[in-house]
Amino acid sequence: MLMKKLVPVLGFITSAVILFAQDRMTGLNFATRSEVIAQHGMACTSQPLATQVAIDILKQGGTAVDAAIAANAMLGLVEPTGCGVGGDLFAMVWDAKTKKLYGLNASGRSPKALTLDYFKVNGLNRIPAYGPLPVSVPGCVDGWFELHKKFGRLPMKQILSPAITYAREGFPVSELIAFYWQRNAQRLKQYEGFTEVFMPNGKAPAKGEIFRNPYLANTYELIANKGRDEFYKGSIARTIHEYMERNGGFLSYDDLASHSSEWAEPVSSSYRGYDVWELPPNGQGIATLQILNILEQFDIKSMGFGSAEYMHLFIEAKKLAFEDRARYYTDPDFIKIPYSKLISKEYARERAKLIDLNRAARSYEPGSLGNGNTIYLTVADKDGNMVSLIQSNYRGMGSGMTPPGLGFVLQDRGELFSLEEGHPNVYAPGKRPFHTIIPGFITKNGIPWVSFGVMGGGMQPQGHAQIIVNLIDFGMNLQEAGDAPRIQHEGSSEPTGERMTDGGSVYLESGFDYREIRKLLEKGHKIGYSLDGYGGYQAIMFDARNGVYIGASESRKDGQAAGY
Repeated sequence: MLMKKLVPVLGFITSAVILFAQDRMTGLNFATRSEVIAQHGMACTSQPLATQVAIDILKQGGTAVDAAIAANAMLGLVEPTGCGVGGDLFAMVWDAKTKKLYGLNASGRSPKALTLDYFKVNGLNRIPAYGPLPVSVPGCVDGWFELHKKFGRLPMKQILSPAITYAREGFPVSELIAFYWQRNAQRLKQYEGFTEVFMPNGKAPAKGEIFRNPYLANTYELIANKGRDEFYKGSIARTIHEYMERNGGFLSYDDLASHSSEWAEPVSSSYRGYDVWELPPNGQGIATLQILNILEQFDIKSMGFGSAEYMHLFIEAKKLAFEDRARYYTDPDFIKIPYSKLISKEYARERAKLIDLNRAARSYEPGSLGNGNTIYLTVADKDGNMVSLIQSNYRGMGSGMTPPGLGFVLQDRGELFSLEEGHPNVYAPGKRPFHTIIPGFITKNGIPWVSFGVMGGGMQPQGHAQIIVNLIDFGMNLQEAGDAPRIQHEGSSEPTGERMTDGGSVYLESGFDYREIRKLLEKGHKIGYSLDGYGGYQAIMFDARNGVYIGASESRKDGQAAGY
Protein backbone atom coordinates (compact mmCIF):
# COMPACT_ATOMS: atom_id res chain seq x y z
CA MET A 1 0.00 0.00 0.00
CA LEU A 2 1.13 3.54 -0.58
CA MET A 3 1.70 5.66 2.48
CA LYS A 4 -1.55 6.81 4.02
CA LYS A 5 -1.91 9.94 6.07
CA LEU A 6 -4.52 11.02 8.57
CA VAL A 7 -5.75 14.58 8.32
CA PRO A 8 -4.87 16.16 11.71
CA VAL A 9 -6.67 19.48 11.40
CA LEU A 10 -9.58 21.00 9.55
CA GLY A 11 -7.30 23.51 7.92
CA PHE A 12 -5.69 20.80 5.82
CA ILE A 13 -8.98 19.99 4.16
CA THR A 14 -9.78 23.58 3.26
CA SER A 15 -6.58 23.66 1.22
CA ALA A 16 -7.13 20.26 -0.41
CA VAL A 17 -7.30 20.21 -4.18
CA ILE A 18 -10.45 18.64 -5.63
CA LEU A 19 -9.58 16.78 -8.84
CA PHE A 20 -12.06 16.02 -11.61
CA ALA A 21 -11.88 14.77 -15.15
CA GLN A 22 -12.41 17.43 -17.79
CA ASP A 23 -15.95 18.62 -18.50
CA ARG A 24 -17.89 16.24 -20.73
CA MET A 25 -20.59 16.71 -23.31
CA THR A 26 -22.48 13.81 -21.69
CA GLY A 27 -22.22 12.08 -18.35
CA LEU A 28 -20.97 13.15 -14.96
CA ASN A 29 -17.87 15.28 -14.66
CA PHE A 30 -15.84 12.58 -12.91
CA ALA A 31 -16.44 9.99 -15.67
CA THR A 32 -13.21 9.23 -17.50
CA ARG A 33 -14.72 7.82 -20.68
CA SER A 34 -17.90 6.59 -22.27
CA GLU A 35 -19.13 3.05 -21.77
CA VAL A 36 -18.23 0.44 -24.39
CA ILE A 37 -21.27 -1.04 -26.18
CA ALA A 38 -21.28 -4.16 -28.35
CA GLN A 39 -23.74 -6.75 -29.57
CA HIS A 40 -21.92 -10.08 -29.81
CA GLY A 41 -19.51 -10.22 -26.91
CA MET A 42 -17.68 -8.19 -24.27
CA ALA A 43 -14.54 -8.58 -22.18
CA CYS A 44 -13.35 -6.31 -19.39
CA THR A 45 -10.01 -6.98 -17.69
CA SER A 46 -7.30 -5.04 -15.89
CA GLN A 47 -4.80 -5.23 -18.80
CA PRO A 48 -5.55 -4.47 -22.47
CA LEU A 49 -3.61 -7.43 -23.89
CA ALA A 50 -5.68 -9.80 -21.75
CA THR A 51 -8.90 -8.14 -22.92
CA GLN A 52 -7.84 -8.58 -26.55
CA VAL A 53 -6.99 -12.25 -25.96
CA ALA A 54 -10.48 -12.78 -24.52
CA ILE A 55 -12.12 -11.10 -27.52
CA ASP A 56 -10.04 -13.24 -29.90
CA ILE A 57 -11.22 -16.42 -28.16
CA LEU A 58 -14.84 -15.26 -28.38
CA LYS A 59 -14.41 -14.58 -32.11
CA GLN A 60 -12.99 -18.11 -32.54
CA GLY A 61 -16.27 -19.50 -31.21
CA GLY A 62 -15.27 -19.84 -27.59
CA THR A 63 -17.72 -19.44 -24.74
CA ALA A 64 -17.50 -16.72 -22.11
CA VAL A 65 -15.78 -19.27 -19.85
CA ASP A 66 -13.21 -20.16 -22.54
CA ALA A 67 -12.43 -16.46 -22.96
CA ALA A 68 -12.27 -15.88 -19.19
CA ILE A 69 -9.74 -18.71 -18.75
CA ALA A 70 -7.64 -17.35 -21.64
CA ALA A 71 -7.72 -13.86 -20.12
CA ASN A 72 -6.84 -15.17 -16.66
CA ALA A 73 -3.86 -17.10 -18.04
CA MET A 74 -2.76 -13.97 -19.88
CA LEU A 75 -3.09 -11.87 -16.74
CA GLY A 76 -0.93 -14.38 -14.86
CA LEU A 77 1.78 -13.42 -17.35
CA VAL A 78 1.24 -9.68 -17.87
CA GLU A 79 -0.01 -8.85 -14.35
CA PRO A 80 1.87 -11.16 -11.97
CA THR A 81 1.50 -8.40 -9.37
CA GLY A 82 -2.09 -9.52 -8.82
CA CYS A 83 -2.62 -13.08 -9.96
CA GLY A 84 -1.18 -16.30 -11.27
CA VAL A 85 -1.53 -20.07 -11.23
CA GLY A 86 0.04 -20.07 -7.77
CA GLY A 87 -3.14 -18.47 -6.39
CA ASP A 88 -6.84 -19.15 -5.87
CA LEU A 89 -9.94 -18.44 -7.95
CA PHE A 90 -13.65 -17.76 -7.41
CA ALA A 91 -16.24 -17.38 -10.16
CA MET A 92 -19.92 -17.03 -10.90
CA VAL A 93 -21.28 -18.07 -14.28
CA TRP A 94 -24.65 -17.15 -15.76
CA ASP A 95 -25.63 -20.03 -18.02
CA ALA A 96 -28.07 -18.83 -20.68
CA LYS A 97 -29.27 -22.37 -21.44
CA THR A 98 -30.45 -23.21 -17.91
CA LYS A 99 -31.06 -19.55 -16.99
CA LYS A 100 -29.21 -20.12 -13.74
CA LEU A 101 -26.26 -18.64 -11.89
CA TYR A 102 -23.54 -21.10 -10.84
CA GLY A 103 -20.78 -20.49 -8.31
CA LEU A 104 -17.30 -22.01 -8.07
CA ASN A 105 -15.04 -21.91 -5.01
CA ALA A 106 -11.56 -22.83 -6.25
CA SER A 107 -9.67 -21.93 -3.10
CA GLY A 108 -6.97 -24.19 -1.68
CA ARG A 109 -6.50 -25.65 1.77
CA SER A 110 -3.72 -25.39 4.33
CA PRO A 111 -0.92 -27.99 4.50
CA LYS A 112 -1.91 -31.13 6.43
CA ALA A 113 1.48 -31.39 8.11
CA LEU A 114 1.39 -27.84 9.54
CA THR A 115 -0.41 -27.61 12.89
CA LEU A 116 -1.47 -24.83 15.24
CA ASP A 117 1.09 -26.10 17.75
CA TYR A 118 3.90 -25.27 15.32
CA PHE A 119 3.10 -21.57 15.58
CA LYS A 120 2.85 -21.73 19.38
CA VAL A 121 6.16 -23.56 19.77
CA ASN A 122 7.87 -20.99 17.56
CA GLY A 123 6.37 -18.03 19.44
CA LEU A 124 4.28 -16.71 16.55
CA ASN A 125 1.04 -14.85 17.32
CA ARG A 126 0.15 -14.43 13.66
CA ILE A 127 1.10 -16.14 10.41
CA PRO A 128 3.86 -14.28 8.52
CA ALA A 129 2.94 -12.47 5.32
CA TYR A 130 5.75 -13.92 3.20
CA GLY A 131 7.95 -17.00 2.97
CA PRO A 132 6.87 -20.66 3.30
CA LEU A 133 4.42 -20.51 6.21
CA PRO A 134 1.45 -18.68 4.59
CA VAL A 135 1.47 -20.89 1.48
CA SER A 136 -1.72 -22.88 0.85
CA VAL A 137 -2.68 -25.11 -2.08
CA PRO A 138 -3.11 -23.04 -5.27
CA GLY A 139 -6.62 -23.63 -6.57
CA CYS A 140 -6.55 -21.66 -9.82
CA VAL A 141 -5.69 -24.42 -12.30
CA ASP A 142 -8.28 -26.81 -10.91
CA GLY A 143 -10.76 -23.93 -11.09
CA TRP A 144 -10.01 -23.47 -14.79
CA PHE A 145 -10.67 -27.11 -15.54
CA GLU A 146 -13.84 -27.27 -13.47
CA LEU A 147 -15.21 -24.23 -15.31
CA HIS A 148 -14.10 -25.59 -18.66
CA LYS A 149 -15.62 -29.04 -18.08
CA LYS A 150 -19.01 -27.50 -17.33
CA PHE A 151 -19.12 -24.47 -19.63
CA GLY A 152 -16.21 -24.65 -22.08
CA ARG A 153 -16.21 -25.40 -25.80
CA LEU A 154 -12.74 -24.88 -27.27
CA PRO A 155 -9.84 -27.23 -26.37
CA MET A 156 -7.58 -26.04 -23.55
CA LYS A 157 -4.61 -25.99 -25.97
CA GLN A 158 -6.37 -23.32 -28.02
CA ILE A 159 -7.44 -21.38 -24.93
CA LEU A 160 -3.93 -21.20 -23.44
CA SER A 161 -2.13 -20.69 -26.75
CA PRO A 162 -2.17 -16.85 -26.72
CA ALA A 163 -0.63 -16.65 -23.24
CA ILE A 164 2.00 -19.23 -24.20
CA THR A 165 2.96 -17.22 -27.29
CA TYR A 166 3.20 -13.95 -25.35
CA ALA A 167 5.23 -15.65 -22.61
CA ARG A 168 7.81 -16.84 -25.15
CA GLU A 169 7.90 -13.77 -27.42
CA GLY A 170 7.48 -11.17 -24.69
CA PHE A 171 5.18 -8.21 -24.06
CA PRO A 172 5.69 -4.56 -23.02
CA VAL A 173 4.99 -4.07 -19.32
CA SER A 174 2.24 -1.51 -18.70
CA GLU A 175 2.54 1.50 -16.41
CA LEU A 176 0.79 0.70 -13.16
CA ILE A 177 1.83 -2.96 -13.23
CA ALA A 178 5.46 -1.87 -13.62
CA PHE A 179 5.09 0.35 -10.55
CA TYR A 180 3.73 -2.46 -8.37
CA TRP A 181 6.21 -4.97 -9.82
CA GLN A 182 9.13 -2.83 -8.69
CA ARG A 183 7.68 -2.48 -5.19
CA ASN A 184 7.01 -6.21 -4.87
CA ALA A 185 10.45 -7.13 -6.15
CA GLN A 186 12.24 -5.23 -3.39
CA ARG A 187 10.33 -7.25 -0.80
CA LEU A 188 10.45 -10.67 -2.46
CA LYS A 189 13.91 -10.82 -4.04
CA GLN A 190 15.25 -12.57 -0.93
CA TYR A 191 13.33 -15.76 -1.74
CA GLU A 192 14.90 -18.50 -3.83
CA GLY A 193 13.88 -18.43 -7.47
CA PHE A 194 12.17 -15.04 -7.50
CA THR A 195 14.91 -12.94 -9.09
CA GLU A 196 15.60 -15.49 -11.82
CA VAL A 197 12.03 -15.21 -13.10
CA PHE A 198 10.87 -11.70 -12.23
CA MET A 199 14.03 -9.58 -12.12
CA PRO A 200 15.86 -10.05 -15.42
CA ASN A 201 19.23 -8.29 -15.39
CA GLY A 202 18.86 -7.89 -11.63
CA LYS A 203 15.88 -5.52 -11.64
CA ALA A 204 12.14 -5.47 -12.14
CA PRO A 205 11.06 -4.46 -15.67
CA ALA A 206 10.21 -0.81 -16.24
CA LYS A 207 7.22 0.59 -18.13
CA GLY A 208 7.42 -0.34 -21.81
CA GLU A 209 10.22 -2.86 -21.30
CA ILE A 210 9.74 -6.23 -23.00
CA PHE A 211 9.39 -9.06 -20.48
CA ARG A 212 9.51 -12.78 -21.28
CA ASN A 213 8.68 -15.70 -19.05
CA PRO A 214 9.66 -18.93 -20.86
CA TYR A 215 9.27 -20.92 -17.64
CA LEU A 216 5.60 -19.94 -17.44
CA ALA A 217 5.20 -20.79 -21.13
CA ASN A 218 6.48 -24.30 -20.36
CA THR A 219 4.10 -24.62 -17.40
CA TYR A 220 1.11 -23.52 -19.48
CA GLU A 221 2.09 -25.98 -22.22
CA LEU A 222 2.24 -28.84 -19.73
CA ILE A 223 -1.20 -27.89 -18.40
CA ALA A 224 -2.63 -27.54 -21.92
CA ASN A 225 -1.23 -30.87 -23.12
CA LYS A 226 -1.56 -33.06 -20.02
CA GLY A 227 -4.43 -31.45 -18.10
CA ARG A 228 -4.97 -30.36 -14.50
CA ASP A 229 -3.40 -33.54 -13.06
CA GLU A 230 0.01 -32.46 -14.36
CA PHE A 231 -0.24 -29.51 -11.98
CA TYR A 232 -1.57 -31.42 -8.96
CA LYS A 233 -0.16 -34.94 -9.42
CA GLY A 234 2.57 -34.67 -12.05
CA SER A 235 5.91 -32.96 -12.56
CA ILE A 236 4.69 -29.52 -11.45
CA ALA A 237 3.41 -30.91 -8.12
CA ARG A 238 6.71 -32.71 -7.52
CA THR A 239 8.70 -29.56 -8.23
CA ILE A 240 6.57 -27.55 -5.78
CA HIS A 241 6.92 -30.27 -3.11
CA GLU A 242 10.71 -30.45 -3.39
CA TYR A 243 11.10 -26.67 -3.39
CA MET A 244 8.90 -26.18 -0.32
CA GLU A 245 10.65 -28.97 1.57
CA ARG A 246 14.04 -27.44 0.76
CA ASN A 247 12.89 -24.01 1.96
CA GLY A 248 11.31 -25.06 5.26
CA GLY A 249 7.75 -25.17 3.98
CA PHE A 250 4.94 -27.62 4.65
CA LEU A 251 2.96 -27.69 1.39
CA SER A 252 3.41 -31.23 0.09
CA TYR A 253 2.74 -33.38 -2.94
CA ASP A 254 -0.11 -35.04 -1.02
CA ASP A 255 -1.71 -31.64 -0.31
CA LEU A 256 -1.70 -30.89 -4.03
CA ALA A 257 -2.82 -34.37 -5.12
CA SER A 258 -5.84 -34.34 -2.80
CA HIS A 259 -7.05 -30.87 -3.81
CA SER A 260 -10.50 -30.29 -5.29
CA SER A 261 -12.67 -27.24 -6.02
CA GLU A 262 -16.27 -26.93 -4.91
CA TRP A 263 -19.35 -25.82 -6.80
CA ALA A 264 -21.08 -23.48 -4.36
CA GLU A 265 -24.63 -22.19 -4.59
CA PRO A 266 -24.52 -18.38 -4.85
CA VAL A 267 -26.48 -16.52 -2.17
CA SER A 268 -28.49 -13.36 -2.71
CA SER A 269 -30.35 -10.53 -1.10
CA SER A 270 -32.64 -8.05 -2.82
CA TYR A 271 -31.76 -4.36 -2.92
CA ARG A 272 -34.58 -2.06 -4.04
CA GLY A 273 -35.92 -4.67 -6.47
CA TYR A 274 -32.57 -5.98 -7.73
CA ASP A 275 -31.11 -9.33 -6.65
CA VAL A 276 -27.45 -9.03 -5.66
CA TRP A 277 -25.50 -12.31 -5.74
CA GLU A 278 -22.35 -13.28 -3.88
CA LEU A 279 -20.61 -16.54 -2.96
CA PRO A 280 -20.88 -17.86 0.60
CA PRO A 281 -17.87 -18.06 2.97
CA ASN A 282 -14.97 -18.87 3.20
CA GLY A 283 -15.07 -15.65 1.13
CA GLN A 284 -16.30 -12.27 2.33
CA GLY A 285 -18.99 -11.72 -0.31
CA ILE A 286 -21.93 -11.75 2.09
CA ALA A 287 -20.48 -8.64 3.77
CA THR A 288 -21.70 -6.79 0.66
CA LEU A 289 -25.20 -8.12 1.25
CA GLN A 290 -25.06 -7.16 4.93
CA ILE A 291 -23.99 -3.59 4.09
CA LEU A 292 -26.73 -3.22 1.46
CA ASN A 293 -29.41 -4.62 3.76
CA ILE A 294 -28.55 -1.96 6.33
CA LEU A 295 -28.40 0.85 3.74
CA GLU A 296 -31.79 -0.20 2.36
CA GLN A 297 -33.37 0.94 5.64
CA PHE A 298 -32.57 4.57 4.67
CA ASP A 299 -33.45 6.96 1.84
CA ILE A 300 -30.01 7.03 0.24
CA LYS A 301 -31.16 8.76 -2.94
CA SER A 302 -32.37 11.85 -1.10
CA MET A 303 -29.06 12.17 0.73
CA GLY A 304 -27.17 12.56 -2.55
CA PHE A 305 -23.86 11.16 -3.71
CA GLY A 306 -20.90 12.52 -1.76
CA SER A 307 -22.99 13.93 1.07
CA ALA A 308 -21.71 13.59 4.62
CA GLU A 309 -25.01 11.96 5.56
CA TYR A 310 -24.56 9.19 2.99
CA MET A 311 -20.84 8.70 3.64
CA HIS A 312 -21.37 8.49 7.41
CA LEU A 313 -24.16 5.96 7.02
CA PHE A 314 -22.11 3.88 4.60
CA ILE A 315 -19.08 3.84 6.92
CA GLU A 316 -21.15 2.78 9.93
CA ALA A 317 -22.94 0.05 7.92
CA LYS A 318 -19.53 -1.23 6.83
CA LYS A 319 -18.28 -1.30 10.41
CA LEU A 320 -21.28 -3.35 11.50
CA ALA A 321 -20.92 -5.87 8.66
CA PHE A 322 -17.19 -6.24 9.19
CA GLU A 323 -17.61 -7.08 12.88
CA ASP A 324 -19.64 -10.10 11.79
CA ARG A 325 -17.08 -10.78 9.06
CA ALA A 326 -14.32 -10.92 11.67
CA ARG A 327 -16.28 -13.23 13.94
CA TYR A 328 -18.20 -15.60 11.70
CA TYR A 329 -16.72 -15.90 8.20
CA THR A 330 -14.72 -19.12 7.85
CA ASP A 331 -14.49 -22.46 6.05
CA PRO A 332 -18.01 -23.92 6.41
CA ASP A 333 -16.54 -27.44 6.35
CA PHE A 334 -15.18 -26.77 9.86
CA ILE A 335 -17.86 -24.70 11.57
CA LYS A 336 -21.52 -24.39 10.63
CA ILE A 337 -22.69 -20.78 10.87
CA PRO A 338 -26.27 -19.72 10.01
CA TYR A 339 -25.24 -17.35 7.23
CA SER A 340 -28.86 -17.03 6.13
CA LYS A 341 -29.54 -15.04 9.30
CA LEU A 342 -26.60 -12.72 8.66
CA ILE A 343 -28.07 -11.68 5.30
CA SER A 344 -31.71 -11.55 6.43
CA LYS A 345 -33.70 -8.30 6.38
CA GLU A 346 -34.78 -8.80 10.00
CA TYR A 347 -31.17 -9.01 11.16
CA ALA A 348 -30.30 -5.89 9.13
CA ARG A 349 -33.10 -3.94 10.83
CA GLU A 350 -31.73 -4.95 14.24
CA ARG A 351 -28.20 -3.91 13.33
CA ALA A 352 -29.28 -0.62 11.70
CA LYS A 353 -30.75 0.51 15.03
CA LEU A 354 -27.21 0.65 16.45
CA ILE A 355 -26.17 3.47 14.10
CA ASP A 356 -26.07 6.99 15.49
CA LEU A 357 -26.66 9.24 12.47
CA ASN A 358 -24.78 12.05 14.18
CA ARG A 359 -21.75 10.26 15.59
CA ALA A 360 -19.12 7.77 14.43
CA ALA A 361 -18.91 4.65 16.58
CA ARG A 362 -15.55 3.70 18.05
CA SER A 363 -16.52 0.02 18.17
CA TYR A 364 -19.38 -2.40 17.61
CA GLU A 365 -19.91 -5.92 18.85
CA PRO A 366 -20.64 -8.67 16.33
CA GLY A 367 -24.28 -9.62 16.11
CA SER A 368 -25.74 -12.51 18.06
CA LEU A 369 -26.78 -15.46 15.90
CA GLY A 370 -28.28 -17.40 18.73
CA ASN A 371 -26.66 -20.56 18.24
CA GLY A 372 -5.49 -8.54 0.75
CA ASN A 373 -4.00 -7.50 -4.55
CA THR A 374 -6.09 -9.25 -7.10
CA ILE A 375 -7.32 -9.27 -10.67
CA TYR A 376 -10.96 -9.23 -11.62
CA LEU A 377 -12.34 -9.91 -15.08
CA THR A 378 -15.74 -10.40 -16.64
CA VAL A 379 -16.70 -11.79 -20.05
CA ALA A 380 -19.99 -12.19 -21.94
CA ASP A 381 -20.56 -14.14 -25.14
CA LYS A 382 -22.99 -14.11 -28.09
CA ASP A 383 -25.20 -16.76 -26.50
CA GLY A 384 -25.94 -14.72 -23.39
CA ASN A 385 -23.49 -16.47 -21.04
CA MET A 386 -21.67 -14.22 -18.56
CA VAL A 387 -18.71 -14.89 -16.27
CA SER A 388 -17.69 -12.98 -13.16
CA LEU A 389 -14.19 -14.19 -12.19
CA ILE A 390 -11.67 -13.07 -9.61
CA GLN A 391 -8.23 -14.54 -9.02
CA SER A 392 -5.38 -13.62 -6.73
CA ASN A 393 -2.01 -14.37 -5.12
CA TYR A 394 -3.18 -12.33 -2.10
CA ARG A 395 -0.39 -9.84 -1.26
CA GLY A 396 0.52 -8.63 -4.72
CA MET A 397 2.94 -11.21 -6.08
CA GLY A 398 2.26 -13.60 -3.21
CA SER A 399 4.59 -15.30 -0.74
CA GLY A 400 7.77 -14.86 -2.77
CA MET A 401 8.17 -18.63 -2.91
CA THR A 402 9.04 -19.31 -6.57
CA PRO A 403 9.57 -22.99 -7.45
CA PRO A 404 12.34 -23.48 -10.04
CA GLY A 405 11.48 -23.64 -13.72
CA LEU A 406 7.74 -22.97 -13.30
CA GLY A 407 7.52 -19.19 -13.79
CA PHE A 408 5.07 -18.30 -11.00
CA VAL A 409 4.94 -17.42 -7.29
CA LEU A 410 2.95 -19.38 -4.72
CA GLN A 411 0.22 -17.47 -2.89
CA ASP A 412 0.34 -16.34 0.76
CA ARG A 413 -3.39 -16.64 1.48
CA GLY A 414 -2.73 -18.61 4.67
CA GLU A 415 -1.72 -15.36 6.37
CA LEU A 416 -5.44 -14.70 6.86
CA PHE A 417 -5.93 -17.52 9.36
CA SER A 418 -6.31 -16.58 13.01
CA LEU A 419 -4.02 -18.19 15.60
CA GLU A 420 -6.54 -17.54 18.37
CA GLU A 421 -7.85 -20.82 19.76
CA GLY A 422 -11.62 -21.06 19.57
CA HIS A 423 -11.90 -18.48 16.78
CA PRO A 424 -13.98 -19.83 13.83
CA ASN A 425 -11.15 -18.88 11.44
CA VAL A 426 -8.40 -20.41 13.59
CA TYR A 427 -5.70 -22.27 11.69
CA ALA A 428 -6.19 -26.00 11.17
CA PRO A 429 -4.59 -28.49 8.77
CA GLY A 430 -6.53 -29.02 5.54
CA LYS A 431 -8.68 -25.93 6.10
CA ARG A 432 -9.53 -23.15 3.66
CA PRO A 433 -8.54 -19.71 5.01
CA PHE A 434 -10.81 -16.70 5.13
CA HIS A 435 -10.75 -15.18 1.65
CA THR A 436 -11.03 -11.58 0.51
CA ILE A 437 -11.59 -12.13 -3.23
CA ILE A 438 -15.23 -12.03 -4.32
CA PRO A 439 -16.96 -11.94 -7.74
CA GLY A 440 -20.25 -10.04 -7.93
CA PHE A 441 -23.43 -10.43 -9.98
CA ILE A 442 -26.82 -8.67 -10.16
CA THR A 443 -30.06 -9.93 -11.68
CA LYS A 444 -33.40 -8.23 -12.21
CA ASN A 445 -36.59 -10.31 -12.49
CA GLY A 446 -34.53 -13.42 -13.17
CA ILE A 447 -32.55 -11.81 -16.01
CA PRO A 448 -28.82 -11.00 -15.77
CA TRP A 449 -28.13 -7.31 -15.35
CA VAL A 450 -24.54 -6.69 -14.20
CA SER A 451 -21.48 -8.92 -13.79
CA PHE A 452 -18.89 -6.96 -11.83
CA GLY A 453 -16.10 -6.89 -9.30
CA VAL A 454 -13.85 -4.52 -7.36
CA MET A 455 -10.35 -5.67 -6.41
CA GLY A 456 -8.43 -4.89 -3.26
CA GLY A 457 -8.59 -6.94 -0.04
CA GLY A 458 -11.03 -5.53 2.51
CA MET A 459 -12.04 -2.85 -0.01
CA GLN A 460 -13.94 -5.41 -2.07
CA PRO A 461 -17.27 -5.58 -0.17
CA GLN A 462 -17.07 -1.81 0.33
CA GLY A 463 -16.48 -1.37 -3.39
CA HIS A 464 -19.27 -3.77 -4.36
CA ALA A 465 -21.76 -1.93 -2.19
CA GLN A 466 -20.70 1.50 -3.49
CA ILE A 467 -20.99 0.38 -7.12
CA ILE A 468 -24.50 -0.94 -6.49
CA VAL A 469 -25.61 2.21 -4.67
CA ASN A 470 -24.14 4.35 -7.47
CA LEU A 471 -26.08 2.38 -10.09
CA ILE A 472 -29.40 1.99 -8.28
CA ASP A 473 -29.74 4.92 -5.87
CA PHE A 474 -27.77 7.59 -7.72
CA GLY A 475 -28.64 6.53 -11.29
CA MET A 476 -25.09 6.47 -12.64
CA ASN A 477 -24.20 4.60 -15.78
CA LEU A 478 -21.79 1.65 -15.64
CA GLN A 479 -18.61 3.68 -16.25
CA GLU A 480 -19.65 6.56 -13.97
CA ALA A 481 -20.41 4.10 -11.15
CA GLY A 482 -16.80 2.92 -11.29
CA ASP A 483 -15.15 6.30 -11.83
CA ALA A 484 -16.98 8.00 -8.96
CA PRO A 485 -14.64 8.75 -6.03
CA ARG A 486 -14.70 6.01 -3.41
CA ILE A 487 -14.79 5.69 0.33
CA GLN A 488 -12.53 3.23 2.12
CA HIS A 489 -12.77 2.48 5.82
CA GLU A 490 -9.88 0.69 7.49
CA GLY A 491 -9.43 -0.50 11.03
CA SER A 492 -12.39 -2.83 11.54
CA SER A 493 -11.93 -6.04 13.47
CA GLU A 494 -10.24 -8.70 11.35
CA PRO A 495 -10.70 -12.47 10.86
CA THR A 496 -7.10 -12.86 12.11
CA GLY A 497 -8.21 -11.72 15.57
CA GLU A 498 -7.53 -7.96 15.72
CA ARG A 499 -10.32 -5.84 17.23
CA MET A 500 -11.48 -2.32 16.33
CA THR A 501 -11.46 -0.07 19.39
CA ASP A 502 -10.91 3.45 18.03
CA GLY A 503 -13.40 3.67 15.15
CA GLY A 504 -10.76 3.08 12.49
CA SER A 505 -9.88 5.56 9.75
CA VAL A 506 -11.71 6.77 6.64
CA TYR A 507 -9.75 7.30 3.41
CA LEU A 508 -11.37 9.39 0.68
CA GLU A 509 -10.40 9.75 -2.94
CA SER A 510 -10.04 13.24 -4.32
CA GLY A 511 -13.35 14.49 -5.70
CA PHE A 512 -15.40 14.77 -2.51
CA ASP A 513 -16.44 18.28 -1.44
CA TYR A 514 -14.28 19.53 1.43
CA ARG A 515 -17.39 20.92 3.15
CA GLU A 516 -18.82 17.41 3.34
CA ILE A 517 -15.48 16.07 4.61
CA ARG A 518 -15.57 18.73 7.35
CA LYS A 519 -18.98 17.43 8.42
CA LEU A 520 -17.57 13.91 8.65
CA LEU A 521 -14.84 15.18 10.94
CA GLU A 522 -17.47 16.85 13.09
CA LYS A 523 -19.23 13.48 13.41
CA GLY A 524 -16.04 12.03 14.86
CA HIS A 525 -14.50 10.28 11.85
CA LYS A 526 -10.74 10.24 11.40
CA ILE A 527 -10.11 11.22 7.78
CA GLY A 528 -7.06 10.06 5.87
CA TYR A 529 -5.51 10.54 2.46
CA SER A 530 -4.25 7.78 0.18
CA LEU A 531 -3.44 7.38 -3.50
CA ASP A 532 -4.30 3.68 -3.67
CA GLY A 533 -6.29 0.93 -2.00
CA TYR A 534 -9.62 1.86 -3.58
CA GLY A 535 -9.83 -1.23 -5.73
CA GLY A 536 -9.95 -1.98 -9.46
CA TYR A 537 -13.34 -2.26 -11.14
CA GLN A 538 -14.53 -4.09 -14.25
CA ALA A 539 -18.17 -4.62 -15.21
CA ILE A 540 -20.49 -5.81 -17.97
CA MET A 541 -24.16 -4.85 -18.08
CA PHE A 542 -26.73 -6.66 -20.20
CA ASP A 543 -29.19 -4.21 -21.76
CA ALA A 544 -32.15 -6.55 -22.31
CA ARG A 545 -34.24 -3.91 -24.10
CA ASN A 546 -31.68 -3.35 -26.87
CA GLY A 547 -30.07 -6.78 -26.69
CA VAL A 548 -26.54 -5.40 -26.23
CA TYR A 549 -23.71 -5.56 -23.72
CA ILE A 550 -22.29 -2.48 -22.02
CA GLY A 551 -18.74 -2.64 -20.67
CA ALA A 552 -16.75 -0.54 -18.21
CA SER A 553 -13.16 -0.71 -17.03
CA GLU A 554 -11.39 0.71 -14.00
CA SER A 555 -9.80 4.09 -14.65
CA ARG A 556 -7.41 3.47 -11.72
CA LYS A 557 -5.78 0.48 -13.44
CA ASP A 558 -4.20 -0.35 -16.79
CA GLY A 559 -7.39 -2.09 -17.92
CA GLN A 560 -9.64 -2.09 -20.95
CA ALA A 561 -13.24 -2.89 -21.82
CA ALA A 562 -13.77 -4.08 -25.39
CA GLY A 563 -16.48 -5.77 -27.40
CA TYR A 564 -17.37 -6.80 -30.92
